[in-house]
Amino acid sequence: MSEPNGEPAVWQGGTVWLTGLPSAGKTTLARGLADRLRAEGHRVQVLDGDEVRAALSAELGFSKEDRDTNVRRIGYVAGLLAAHGVTVLVPVIAPYAVSRAAVRERHAALGVPYVEVHVATPVELCADRDVKGLYARQAAGELQGLTGVDDPYEAPVDPDLRLATEDRTVEESVRLLRALLTARGLS
Repeated sequence: MSEPNGEPAVWQGGTVWLTGLPSAGKTTLARGLADRLRAEGHRVQVLDGDEVRAALSAELGFSKEDRDTNVRRIGYVAGLLAAHGVTVLVPVIAPYAVSRAAVRERHAALGVPYVEVHVATPVELCADRDVKGLYARQAAGELQGLTGVDDPYEAPVDPDLRLATEDRTVEESVRLLRALLTARGLS
């Protein structure tokens, strides 16, 4: 790996995949960690699931196949960036274990570090937060297929880090994420 000027790359890139239910806090934690890493001089990119879906997968719906395709696309972009020395933070629901495993395997094939973080927020707390109004719309019968409510969410069995957020501040969770990166040599 080298910089555009041919010099050896100084930065160790990698992907931090934050999976969890809607309104679990994935994006909040990714942005908090990104701010901290940037302040330390790291190259960081947040690939927010909703933003990337709108840009790369707008034609997709929310069937299992479409969700899988979306996750794989996001994983592909994350792997490319990480291979070029960027720390890529990916807050994406990614409800199916097989899709997340495919992203992990692609990173391994590229020799790119990958860590999976389960933002383990109980569905009741997610529904209370309801950042995008999804739980209210589902309860009112206006929305079907809400992950973790009437559509499956396969929680990671053995994530690199399981963050129980109900009793932690954002800052405490960001510190734990930062410590994981340090332990894995990604910072």
